[in-house]
Amino acid sequence: MTGLGAVFRPQLAPERLRAVARVADEAGLEELWLWEDCFREGGISTAAAALAWTERVRVGVGLLPVPLRNVAVTAMEAATLHRMFPGRAVLGVGHGVQDWMGQVGARAESPLTLLREHLVALRALLGGERVTTKGRYVRLDDVALDWPPEQAVEVLAGATGPRSLQLAGEAADGTVLTANTPPDGVRRARRLIDEGRAAAGRSEAHRVVVYLLTATGPGADARLRDELVAEGVGDVPDLGVAGDAEAVAGAVRRLAEAGADTVILQPTGDEPDPEGFVRFAAEQVRTLVVA
Repeated sequence: MTGLGAVFRPQLAPERLRAVARVADEAGLEELWLWEDCFREGGISTAAAALAWTERVRVGVGLLPVPLRNVAVTAMEAATLHRMFPGRAVLGVGHGVQDWMGQVGARAESPLTLLREHLVALRALLGGERVTTKGRYVRLDDVALDWPPEQAVEVLAGATGPRSLQLAGEAADGTVLTANTPPDGVRRARRLIDEGRAAAGRSEAHRVVVYLLTATGPGADARLRDELVAEGVGDVPDLGVAGDAEAVAGAVRRLAEAGADTVILQPTGDEPDPEGFVRFAAEQVRTLVVA
Protein backbone atom coordinates (compact mmCIF):
# COMPACT_ATOMS: atom_id res chain seq x y z
CA MET A 1 0.00 0.00 0.00
CA THR A 2 1.32 3.44 -0.94
CA GLY A 3 1.94 5.77 1.97
CA LEU A 4 0.65 9.33 1.66
CA GLY A 5 1.66 12.54 3.37
CA ALA A 6 1.93 16.29 2.96
CA VAL A 7 4.56 18.98 3.47
CA PHE A 8 4.44 21.95 5.82
CA ARG A 9 6.60 24.27 3.75
CA PRO A 10 8.96 26.65 5.56
CA GLN A 11 7.65 29.55 3.51
CA LEU A 12 4.99 29.55 6.23
CA ALA A 13 5.85 31.21 9.53
CA PRO A 14 6.79 28.74 12.29
CA GLU A 15 3.80 29.75 14.38
CA ARG A 16 1.52 28.28 11.68
CA LEU A 17 2.84 24.76 12.29
CA ARG A 18 0.74 23.94 15.34
CA ALA A 19 -2.58 24.35 13.54
CA VAL A 20 -1.42 22.42 10.47
CA ALA A 21 0.01 19.58 12.55
CA ARG A 22 -3.19 19.23 14.56
CA VAL A 23 -5.29 19.11 11.41
CA ALA A 24 -2.97 16.42 10.01
CA ASP A 25 -3.36 14.37 13.18
CA GLU A 26 -7.12 14.77 13.43
CA ALA A 27 -7.77 14.13 9.73
CA GLY A 28 -5.79 10.89 9.72
CA LEU A 29 -2.84 11.93 7.54
CA GLU A 30 -0.10 9.33 7.68
CA GLU A 31 2.96 11.59 7.49
CA LEU A 32 3.61 15.32 7.83
CA TRP A 33 6.97 16.38 6.42
CA LEU A 34 9.09 19.41 7.30
CA TRP A 35 12.11 20.98 5.61
CA GLU A 36 15.27 22.47 7.05
CA ASP A 37 15.73 25.08 4.32
CA CYS A 38 18.30 27.80 4.89
CA PHE A 39 17.54 30.20 6.40
CA ARG A 40 14.01 29.50 7.45
CA GLU A 41 13.17 26.90 10.11
CA GLY A 42 15.15 24.30 12.01
CA GLY A 43 14.26 20.70 11.21
CA ILE A 44 14.72 19.16 14.65
CA SER A 45 13.01 21.97 16.55
CA THR A 46 9.95 21.95 14.29
CA ALA A 47 9.78 18.14 14.30
CA ALA A 48 9.90 18.01 18.10
CA ALA A 49 7.12 20.59 18.37
CA ALA A 50 4.93 18.87 15.78
CA LEU A 51 5.38 15.51 17.50
CA ALA A 52 4.53 16.99 20.89
CA TRP A 53 1.38 18.66 19.55
CA THR A 54 0.07 15.45 17.99
CA GLU A 55 -0.72 11.87 18.95
CA ARG A 56 -0.40 9.61 15.89
CA VAL A 57 0.84 11.28 12.70
CA ARG A 58 4.43 10.47 11.71
CA VAL A 59 6.62 13.54 11.30
CA GLY A 60 9.42 13.53 8.75
CA VAL A 61 12.31 15.92 8.21
CA GLY A 62 13.57 15.96 4.67
CA LEU A 63 16.32 16.92 4.82
CA LEU A 64 18.93 17.76 7.44
CA PRO A 65 21.99 19.11 5.56
CA VAL A 66 24.99 17.15 6.79
CA PRO A 67 27.57 19.94 6.26
CA LEU A 68 25.78 21.92 8.99
CA ARG A 69 25.83 19.13 11.59
CA ASN A 70 28.36 17.09 13.50
CA VAL A 71 27.14 13.52 13.16
CA ALA A 72 27.20 12.99 16.94
CA VAL A 73 24.74 15.88 17.36
CA THR A 74 22.52 14.49 14.59
CA ALA A 75 22.52 11.12 16.33
CA MET A 76 21.77 12.61 19.76
CA GLU A 77 18.83 14.61 18.46
CA ALA A 78 17.48 11.77 16.33
CA ALA A 79 17.73 9.29 19.21
CA THR A 80 15.97 11.70 21.56
CA LEU A 81 13.03 12.08 19.16
CA HIS A 82 12.81 8.33 18.61
CA ARG A 83 12.76 7.61 22.33
CA MET A 84 10.22 10.33 23.17
CA PHE A 85 7.96 9.52 20.22
CA PRO A 86 8.61 5.86 19.28
CA GLY A 87 7.76 4.99 15.71
CA ARG A 88 6.72 8.50 14.75
CA ALA A 89 9.89 10.36 13.75
CA VAL A 90 11.37 10.01 10.24
CA LEU A 91 14.69 11.71 9.55
CA GLY A 92 16.49 12.17 6.27
CA VAL A 93 19.93 13.65 5.66
CA GLY A 94 21.46 15.02 2.50
CA HIS A 95 24.14 17.13 0.85
CA GLY A 96 22.29 20.39 1.38
CA VAL A 97 21.94 23.06 -1.29
CA GLN A 98 25.54 23.84 -2.16
CA ASP A 99 25.02 27.58 -2.55
CA TRP A 100 23.55 27.72 0.94
CA MET A 101 26.36 25.63 2.33
CA GLY A 102 28.81 28.09 0.78
CA GLN A 103 27.01 31.02 2.41
CA VAL A 104 27.69 29.63 5.87
CA GLY A 105 31.22 28.43 5.19
CA ALA A 106 30.28 24.75 5.34
CA ARG A 107 30.59 23.68 1.72
CA ALA A 108 32.47 20.38 1.46
CA GLU A 109 35.00 19.74 -1.30
CA SER A 110 33.49 16.26 -1.71
CA PRO A 111 29.80 16.26 -0.70
CA LEU A 112 29.51 12.57 -1.62
CA THR A 113 32.34 11.57 0.72
CA LEU A 114 30.85 13.61 3.53
CA LEU A 115 27.40 12.08 3.08
CA ARG A 116 28.83 8.56 2.98
CA GLU A 117 30.83 9.07 6.17
CA HIS A 118 27.87 10.73 7.91
CA LEU A 119 25.44 7.95 6.96
CA VAL A 120 27.73 5.16 8.08
CA ALA A 121 28.47 6.78 11.43
CA LEU A 122 24.88 7.91 12.03
CA ARG A 123 23.39 4.48 11.43
CA ALA A 124 26.01 2.89 13.66
CA LEU A 125 25.40 5.33 16.51
CA LEU A 126 21.62 4.97 16.27
CA GLY A 127 22.13 1.21 16.28
CA GLY A 128 23.78 1.47 19.69
CA GLU A 129 27.34 0.93 18.50
CA ARG A 130 30.46 2.55 19.92
CA VAL A 131 32.17 4.31 17.05
CA THR A 132 35.74 5.33 16.37
CA THR A 133 36.44 6.59 12.87
CA LYS A 134 38.93 8.91 11.19
CA GLY A 135 37.40 9.87 7.89
CA ARG A 136 38.01 12.83 5.68
CA TYR A 137 35.16 14.73 7.35
CA VAL A 138 33.70 12.55 10.11
CA ARG A 139 36.01 11.87 13.04
CA LEU A 140 34.80 10.19 16.20
CA ASP A 141 36.82 8.83 19.09
CA ASP A 142 35.07 6.17 21.17
CA VAL A 143 31.61 7.74 20.80
CA ALA A 144 28.41 5.98 21.83
CA LEU A 145 24.95 7.25 22.71
CA ASP A 146 23.82 6.86 26.31
CA TRP A 147 20.22 6.77 25.07
CA PRO A 148 20.09 5.09 21.65
CA PRO A 149 16.67 4.27 20.19
CA GLU A 150 15.07 1.22 21.78
CA GLN A 151 14.17 -0.24 18.39
CA ALA A 152 15.72 -0.14 14.93
CA VAL A 153 15.05 3.14 13.12
CA GLU A 154 15.38 4.09 9.46
CA VAL A 155 17.79 6.74 8.23
CA LEU A 156 16.85 8.17 4.85
CA ALA A 157 19.13 9.98 2.41
CA GLY A 158 18.18 12.66 -0.07
CA ALA A 159 19.64 11.98 -3.48
CA THR A 160 19.35 13.17 -7.08
CA GLY A 161 22.49 12.29 -9.06
CA PRO A 162 23.49 8.74 -10.03
CA ARG A 163 26.34 8.41 -7.52
CA SER A 164 24.23 9.81 -4.68
CA LEU A 165 21.40 7.40 -5.50
CA GLN A 166 23.79 4.45 -5.51
CA LEU A 167 25.18 5.64 -2.19
CA ALA A 168 21.67 5.86 -0.74
CA GLY A 169 21.11 2.24 -1.68
CA GLU A 170 24.41 1.24 -0.16
CA ALA A 171 24.41 3.22 3.08
CA ALA A 172 20.87 4.41 3.90
CA ASP A 173 17.60 2.71 4.78
CA GLY A 174 15.54 4.75 2.34
CA THR A 175 15.77 7.55 -0.21
CA VAL A 176 13.99 10.88 -0.54
CA LEU A 177 13.44 12.17 -4.08
CA THR A 178 12.55 15.78 -4.87
CA ALA A 179 9.38 16.99 -6.57
CA ASN A 180 11.45 17.40 -9.74
CA THR A 181 11.31 13.60 -10.19
CA PRO A 182 8.72 12.35 -12.71
CA PRO A 183 7.66 8.69 -12.84
CA ASP A 184 10.44 7.81 -15.28
CA GLY A 185 12.89 9.46 -12.90
CA VAL A 186 11.59 7.30 -10.05
CA ARG A 187 12.22 4.20 -12.16
CA ARG A 188 15.78 5.29 -12.91
CA ALA A 189 16.34 6.12 -9.25
CA ARG A 190 15.10 2.69 -8.17
CA ARG A 191 17.54 0.99 -10.54
CA LEU A 192 20.48 3.02 -9.22
CA ILE A 193 19.44 2.49 -5.60
CA ASP A 194 19.22 -1.25 -6.23
CA GLU A 195 22.69 -1.20 -7.77
CA GLY A 196 24.01 0.31 -4.55
CA ARG A 197 22.15 -2.21 -2.43
CA ALA A 198 23.52 -5.10 -4.46
CA ALA A 199 27.07 -3.77 -4.24
CA ALA A 200 26.76 -3.57 -0.44
CA GLY A 201 25.04 -6.95 -0.15
CA ARG A 202 21.91 -5.43 1.34
CA SER A 203 18.59 -7.24 0.96
CA GLU A 204 16.33 -5.52 3.48
CA ALA A 205 13.50 -3.23 2.35
CA HIS A 206 14.49 0.23 1.13
CA ARG A 207 11.75 2.87 1.26
CA VAL A 208 11.55 5.43 -1.55
CA VAL A 209 9.80 8.68 -0.63
CA VAL A 210 8.87 11.06 -3.46
CA TYR A 211 7.55 14.60 -3.19
CA LEU A 212 4.75 15.52 -5.60
CA LEU A 213 4.17 19.21 -6.29
CA THR A 214 0.42 19.58 -5.94
CA ALA A 215 -2.07 22.40 -6.46
CA THR A 216 -5.80 22.23 -5.89
CA GLY A 217 -8.65 24.67 -5.63
CA PRO A 218 -9.02 28.04 -7.37
CA GLY A 219 -6.11 28.96 -9.67
CA ALA A 220 -4.48 25.54 -9.25
CA ASP A 221 -3.23 25.24 -12.84
CA ALA A 222 -1.63 28.68 -12.80
CA ARG A 223 -0.01 28.19 -9.40
CA LEU A 224 1.49 24.87 -10.44
CA ARG A 225 2.76 26.24 -13.74
CA ASP A 226 4.29 29.32 -12.11
CA GLU A 227 6.20 27.25 -9.56
CA LEU A 228 7.52 24.78 -12.14
CA VAL A 229 8.73 27.67 -14.30
CA ALA A 230 10.34 29.37 -11.31
CA GLU A 231 12.17 26.12 -10.54
CA GLY A 232 13.42 25.91 -14.13
CA VAL A 233 11.53 22.70 -14.89
CA GLY A 234 8.52 24.09 -16.70
CA ASP A 235 9.28 22.01 -19.80
CA VAL A 236 9.78 18.69 -17.99
CA PRO A 237 6.83 16.37 -18.71
CA ASP A 238 4.84 14.61 -15.98
CA LEU A 239 5.96 16.89 -13.16
CA GLY A 240 3.42 17.97 -10.58
CA VAL A 241 -0.35 17.79 -10.64
CA ALA A 242 -3.17 20.32 -10.50
CA GLY A 243 -6.82 19.54 -9.98
CA ASP A 244 -9.25 17.70 -7.77
CA ALA A 245 -8.71 14.60 -5.64
CA GLU A 246 -9.16 12.26 -8.62
CA ALA A 247 -6.39 14.01 -10.55
CA VAL A 248 -4.03 14.02 -7.58
CA ALA A 249 -4.72 10.38 -6.74
CA GLY A 250 -3.94 9.45 -10.34
CA ALA A 251 -0.56 11.18 -10.12
CA VAL A 252 0.15 9.41 -6.83
CA ARG A 253 -0.64 6.05 -8.42
CA ARG A 254 1.71 6.73 -11.34
CA LEU A 255 4.57 7.45 -8.94
CA ALA A 256 3.72 4.32 -6.93
CA GLU A 257 3.71 2.20 -10.08
CA ALA A 258 7.15 3.62 -10.91
CA GLY A 259 8.55 2.51 -7.55
CA ALA A 260 7.57 5.07 -4.90
CA ASP A 261 6.62 3.58 -1.53
CA THR A 262 5.46 6.89 -0.07
CA VAL A 263 4.25 10.00 -1.90
CA ILE A 264 4.32 13.32 -0.06
CA LEU A 265 2.08 16.02 -1.51
CA GLN A 266 4.03 19.27 -1.69
CA PRO A 267 1.84 22.37 -1.92
CA THR A 268 2.97 25.33 -3.96
CA GLY A 269 4.82 28.01 -2.05
CA ASP A 270 1.79 30.28 -2.32
CA GLU A 271 -0.79 27.70 -1.18
CA PRO A 272 -3.62 29.86 0.25
CA ASP A 273 -4.99 27.30 2.73
CA PRO A 274 -2.34 25.02 4.31
CA GLU A 275 -4.77 23.46 6.77
CA GLY A 276 -7.26 22.81 3.98
CA PHE A 277 -4.53 21.27 1.84
CA VAL A 278 -3.63 18.80 4.58
CA ARG A 279 -7.28 17.90 5.11
CA PHE A 280 -7.70 17.46 1.33
CA ALA A 281 -4.77 15.04 1.26
CA ALA A 282 -5.96 13.02 4.24
CA GLU A 283 -9.69 12.90 3.62
CA GLN A 284 -10.07 13.03 -0.17
CA VAL A 285 -6.90 11.87 -1.87
CA ARG A 286 -6.10 9.11 0.59
CA THR A 287 -9.51 7.48 0.09
CA LEU A 288 -8.92 7.24 -3.65
CA VAL A 289 -5.36 6.00 -3.34
CA VAL A 290 -6.35 3.02 -1.19
CA ALA A 291 -9.54 2.28 -3.15
